[in-house]
Amino acid sequence: MKPKVAFVCVHNSCRSQMAEAIAKLFASDVFEAYSAGTEIKSQINPDAVKIIKKLYGVDMEKKQYPKLLNELPKIDIVVKMGCNVNCPYLPAKHVEDWGLEDPTGKGEEEFERTARAIEEKVKDLARRIKIGEIAV
Repeated sequence: MKPKVAFVCVHNSCRSQMAEAIAKLFASDVFEAYSAGTEIKSQINPDAVKIIKKLYGVDMEKKQYPKLLNELPKIDIVVKMGCNVNCPYLPAKHVEDWGLEDPTGKGEEEFERTARAIEEKVKDLARRIKIGEIAV
């Protein structure tokens, strides 16, 4: 059984949604990806949707929606996206914080930079799970 990974931030509208989409694309053979927040927006950030569609050909609006933490199954690994003092708490066997700045309100280049950083981190997380560096 594959471990369940939750990407969390406060609003579950941008970075965590991007991470869920990218993880499903690059790491679905290693883990199940979810995203959630302590509060939710009515929709996924349109700029995030645009960048993920442009870079990866994935339409997040067709496969994902903002979710609260209590809507998730039991999670093995929690990845905090970088929400400073208000980061959500979710019990898990392993927790890490990627410390990514929210690109909301910034230009397309910043969204692309964030997406590429998430892609690298997702691939590294999958590698660490595969080699047993992260025990789940």
